[in-house]
Amino acid sequence: MKRDVTSRRAFLAKSIIATGGVILSSQLVACERLDDFLGGGQEEKVPRFLHGVGSFDPTANAVIIWTRFTPTEDEVGKMIPIKWQIATDASFGNIVKEGISECSMVNDFTVVEDVTGLSSNGTFYYRFKQEDLKVTSVVGETITLPNAGTSLSSLKLAVCSCSNFPAGAFNVYDAIANSDADVVLHLGDYIYEYGEGEYGTNENTAVLNRVHDPKTEILSLEDYRLRYRQYRTDESLQLAHQKKPFIVVWDDHEITNDAYKVGAENHDDSEGSYEERKQRAIQVHGEYLPIRTDNGAIIYRNFEFGNLVNLVMLDTRIIGRDKQLSFGDYFKADGSFDFATFAAVLQDPSRNLMGPEQLAWTSGAIGGSSSTWQVIGQQVLMAKMFVPAELLIGIGAVASGNATPEVFQQLLQTITELSTLKARALQNDPTLTPEELARINTVIPYNLDAWDGYPVEREKLFALLKGKNTVVLAGDTHNAWNSDLKDASGTKVGEEFACSSVTSPGFEGLFGNDPVTISGIEQAFPLLIDDLKYFDASRRGFVLAEFTQGSATANYRFVDTIASTQYQKIVGKSVTFNG
Repeated sequence: MKRDVTSRRAFLAKSIIATGGVILSSQLVACERLDDFLGGGQEEKVPRFLHGVGSFDPTANAVIIWTRFTPTEDEVGKMIPIKWQIATDASFGNIVKEGISECSMVNDFTVVEDVTGLSSNGTFYYRFKQEDLKVTSVVGETITLPNAGTSLSSLKLAVCSCSNFPAGAFNVYDAIANSDADVVLHLGDYIYEYGEGEYGTNENTAVLNRVHDPKTEILSLEDYRLRYRQYRTDESLQLAHQKKPFIVVWDDHEITNDAYKVGAENHDDSEGSYEERKQRAIQVHGEYLPIRTDNGAIIYRNFEFGNLVNLVMLDTRIIGRDKQLSFGDYFKADGSFDFATFAAVLQDPSRNLMGPEQLAWTSGAIGGSSSTWQVIGQQVLMAKMFVPAELLIGIGAVASGNATPEVFQQLLQTITELSTLKARALQNDPTLTPEELARINTVIPYNLDAWDGYPVEREKLFALLKGKNTVVLAGDTHNAWNSDLKDASGTKVGEEFACSSVTSPGFEGLFGNDPVTISGIEQAFPLLIDDLKYFDASRRGFVLAEFTQGSATANYRFVDTIASTQYQKIVGKSVTFNG
């Protein structure tokens, strides 16, 4: 990623980052390699922590702190000692923990320190130093959680996902950094694996200087590392990490599109072993987004926020997922869809999304909790999103990329007709014909990559959640949703708050930005999909999920643009669930 070295150097010369004594409200821009920044020379007190700082997985007495030291070419083969400090004040007058960590090319010069023995329910400040060079990082701010069982009146979680670098500015991260969220939950697709000109690229990519680095699809260990380095140069993302602790899970693009246990849609034999690629991706994920587990391949874990929230983070992408079904496999030679065979395969009890070990662990994590709220953080939509088959076929035709204006208009006409029929059915209109009823009652899952593609295991999870106050948090789709969670008998077991994306395009990528068209779709979907209550089809944003002893509220927050770093915050719909 190329930058104006001279202007960046001038900016840095004016900054106070070398003092390490102040939390910056605007963020330092970083380069991937110090030699690029220096132009081959050496300068005194040039910042070496060019990718910022971050904190992860807070508990009642511990938190993981992170940074990356940026080496020169001469330092690449060396082991670099980094001093870390945690204090109760931003000026570091009361340092409560400190130590030395070493980084090298083995871990891409990242520093991951799990600091234990901290007091509970506290605010802490942390920084890193390379004392030989007399350089200091920015100061990060983080927290520890209240002890399990401690009375807690409220908790705010910023829920986000799907940050595609070429698609636009990371204004959503800036909004999160400046929000009053206690913790950030990132539900995956933190990076994307594609190369230059591929998914996410648009008319703003070159203007904003956001071409993917490396320019090819990432495959090697160094490819994955370079991609994370690029993402972590973004000022808004750095600021979010600097000011808020993160709790993360991966989704598919941290590995490759539509990944599952033993393969992926975006991987073929010419790209080598999928298992080896997956292991490389997991290694680098751990270097840049550390998780407190005994096994880097296992990311399911839970966090207890006093007596208020038991946050259960799941892996619905890699550890237990069987290959996704494909609608294309169930069309007959005459072009008709084989509903019977599809339904039988869909209900196969051997197909898993979580897998038996994770499901058993989840049973224990939920069953053993007395918290007011059971909150499930995971990647994909859990609610039932069954849409009329006619509508899904029309959407597929438009999404093919070869749709004519006539095909697009036909889809809009279909949406209008189906909405009218569904409205009449809800009013118990006796004049509806069997053919008309069939149009709205012949439904199929909207997304087989989500929980709808694994309904048997979903019922097993729902059985664990019965009688609990449950909220499920989801990402992946690039759109904002609020749905009832209902089991096969129609019993409500909770609600789902699903966030929009940071930058990745949503339904507006299919339908365009015409306000009338978007509004019509946003009205039609909750009408046609029984359990869906709210849908935003076009805006980028996050969910500020607020929990109290009496309610859970999803505050849908958006930004007005990602085409520029100048943006306005938009307060969207708020949805309250009383359990």
